[in-house]
Amino acid sequence: MTDPSAYERIYEVVARIPSGTVATYGQIARHLGIPNGARTVGWAMRHCPEGLPWHRVVNASGQTSRRASDGHRMQRTQLEEEGVIFSLHDRIDLDAYGWKDI
Repeated sequence: MTDPSAYERIYEVVARIPSGTVATYGQIARHLGIPNGARTVGWAMRHCPEGLPWHRVVNASGQTSRRASDGHRMQRTQLEEEGVIFSLHDRIDLDAYGWKDI
């Protein structure tokens, strides 16, 4: 079981991701010193508080993570509304849109 305070720390980082940029699950985990923590960040995103910009967190390939629901479509729409461009292969250029000042 993950320490509940880890989720709070993750949410604090996610809340700071600027509009028009993205961060990866692994990037957030490394920043917080959570070893092999990309999955922990993923679990936190499944339970994130309302109003948190969860849509700005993507996988290491620069893709939205597929879910059983249509959440990945909503995520893509929200990112595109912020000016993030997806490639023909549904990827985000992390060099161009990745959050560098984490």
